[in-house]
Amino acid sequence: MINRAGREIPDDLLARYGKTGYQGMNFRDHASYQKAAPRVRSVTDPGRSKMVGSIREALEKCGIRDGMTLSFHHHFRDGDYVINMVMEEVARMGIRDITICASSLGAAHDPVAAMIEEGIVTGIQSSGVRGKIGEAISKGKLKTPAIIRSHGGRVRAIEEGEVHIDIAFIGAPTSDEYGNARGIGGKSDCGVLSYSMVDAKYADQVVVITDCLVPFPNMPASISMTDVDYVCVVEEIGNVAKIVSNVVRMTKDVRELMMAEYCAKVMEESPFFKEGFSFQTGGGGASLAVNRFLREILLEKGITMGFAIGGITKPMCDLLEEGLVKCIVDAQVFDLPSIESIKNNPRHFEISTSEYANPMNKGAYVNKLDFVILGALEVDVDFNCNVVVGSDGIVRGAPGGHPDTAAGSKCSIIVTPLVRGRIPVVCSRCTSVTTPGEAVDIVVTDYGIAINPARKDLLEAYKDSKLPICTIEELRDQAYAITGEPEPIEFEEQIVGIIESRDGTVMDVIRKIKEND
Repeated sequence: MINRAGREIPDDLLARYGKTGYQGMNFRDHASYQKAAPRVRSVTDPGRSKMVGSIREALEKCGIRDGMTLSFHHHFRDGDYVINMVMEEVARMGIRDITICASSLGAAHDPVAAMIEEGIVTGIQSSGVRGKIGEAISKGKLKTPAIIRSHGGRVRAIEEGEVHIDIAFIGAPTSDEYGNARGIGGKSDCGVLSYSMVDAKYADQVVVITDCLVPFPNMPASISMTDVDYVCVVEEIGNVAKIVSNVVRMTKDVRELMMAEYCAKVMEESPFFKEGFSFQTGGGGASLAVNRFLREILLEKGITMGFAIGGITKPMCDLLEEGLVKCIVDAQVFDLPSIESIKNNPRHFEISTSEYANPMNKGAYVNKLDFVILGALEVDVDFNCNVVVGSDGIVRGAPGGHPDTAAGSKCSIIVTPLVRGRIPVVCSRCTSVTTPGEAVDIVVTDYGIAINPARKDLLEAYKDSKLPICTIEELRDQAYAITGEPEPIEFEEQIVGIIESRDGTVMDVIRKIKEND
């Protein structure tokens, strides 16, 4: 079938997975479903300890066996140790055919790529894949197609029972002996444990792995003892310094600063820029720099934001301290100052990923967003965005909250250079689609700004603007004039990945990259 994003999805794949192709942002609005229910192993003996002496003991007590699904979170980002520790023990035990269901996977987890080739790992379900795992997927080495979901889509899949987690492993900076876990208070603070909250609620068994055991009760708990089966203390769960990755960076690049200034002015001239507006920005250099220009506009206009959500970084926390944003609701912190902020500022709140972005609950924070600033690897003339597949055809990105915030916000703004490394970013057709064009409102580049023609209200709002407004086709033509029109990437027929829409329909498929002989 050809779905609403214009992508061809094989009928046999849809039949095999019991899916339909993407049908539009509100296809499942007001749908009703019964939430999944985990198996609960009760604790009636007050003398029974949840403490285990090692990860191996935890695996044995959980009854690890071939074919299980194990889940992990990525609050430590490139500094995470937990996935590798667990999977290395799984490998030593001779277990095979494991599916990893993670909130994201990165270069820190490169050792898992070898486990794919050995058949230890045969399934990957994640909200992001980078590094050697992405290369292994793209080369067809994973036994089953990887399933890529947004943050909201991952929560939905777990709550609907589409994904059943056998054992969830939660790396916790602090925990007490009964499993009350927090993202702060230890030597490896990561700020929040939002991504793992759904895992704790729906997995059959839950193992908290910590490097800082604290006295009972560890309150207020992000993960409750009522959901935890075992607690394991290890030497280190992560390197906090690597929470800040290359993806999350402050910029001094003149081109990125110019685009950031454009973004701030686009916001200022929009009909949604008024007292109490809400905002989220992504982790890229230009996206983060928007905060710098936004601060001056807020001070000049004498207005404040009602709330900010994220992915939170220091610039947003600085606005909170200045009183220019009334509160922050947070599902992930991107740097060390943000961790300190959530520790110390009572207006900086931790929320679950379901509260943040689940499209199939009774209302998520993304639905109350006025503005979101996002990046992209590619944007095509239909405003579709690709944030997963690189210009070489290799899986190397993450939907994260991109499709969720774009769909929920009143004004979604993509900020990207027109050309990146001699590769046109604005193009005729994206290599793959992560976020559909109907959810994207404005594209800001260093060569001009395009407004989605479907947004008549925004076209009217900017008709007398001094900003460099143009059409998306004009941006595409400028990009091709600089780089030439690129030859399409060659793929084989084998499907190695499925990009799900946040509602569970199929947005696109990823095919095996064709390698030169």
